[in-house]
Amino acid sequence: MSVAETIRLKIVERLQPERLEVKDESHLHAGHAGAREGGESHFRILVVSERFEGLTPVARQRLVNDILREELAGPVHALAMKTQTPDEAGA
Repeated sequence: MSVAETIRLKIVERLQPERLEVKDESHLHAGHAGAREGGESHFRILVVSERFEGLTPVARQRLVNDILREELAGPVHALAMKTQTPDEAGA
């Protein structure tokens, strides 16, 4: 299973998002520190979930980081994220 698929599955399982985008941006970082041959090291995600209600932006990011702890300790060098509630996303 690819790293992107693993990210997607873990977030869906834990956050049941209304919207989820997982983009592998590794090609933009080829030759940079942390870039792995074959990619799957740099990701950008958008997560829209009711589970973020009442959480600060920092708490939301910590929650996502906790869910993806294994990936961040291994193949993922960089993870940019946007976390929103359905109201914030206009969903």
